[in-house]
Amino acid sequence: MTAVIINIIALGAFAFAFSRNRQKALKSIKVAAKMFLGILPMLIIIILLIGLLFGFVSEEGLQQFIGEQSGPLGVLLVAVTGAVLHIPALLAFPLSASLLAKGASITIIATFITSLTMIGVVTLPLEIKELGGRFAALRNGTSFVAALTISLLMGLVI
Repeated sequence: MTAVIINIIALGAFAFAFSRNRQKALKSIKVAAKMFLGILPMLIIIILLIGLLFGFVSEEGLQQFIGEQSGPLGVLLVAVTGAVLHIPALLAFPLSASLLAKGASITIIATFITSLTMIGVVTLPLEIKELGGRFAALRNGTSFVAALTISLLMGLVI
């Protein structure tokens, strides 16, 4: 239902923009299409990886690493995985929903999303170059601790 509401709002906004300035509205569609085509290969790879993961790993095996019984080691494993992966958040949410449906704990999902969005191992060289090594290390270290804290709090609250 939420997706329907969001799409109705988006279509309404586009109709309004189209009525105000046809060229800019059409240009925005072209920009959006180009951005979509840019993330499409990553989207296909993620969908394939999820399919392979769910096809080759049993639910019991998956729950051993990301379920309630995974404990602190599972949280740490997922935190490091999220920190290293460079997936747009737009793709991380459906992946997280799939993992939740397969038995992942809320703590694990919160850890994955927070570490994925807050920590940038892939972008670390650029961050060091632009902001300095000390700042980059401090920001990423603090973000790692914050991601773990947020995920543990989410696990306690929900």
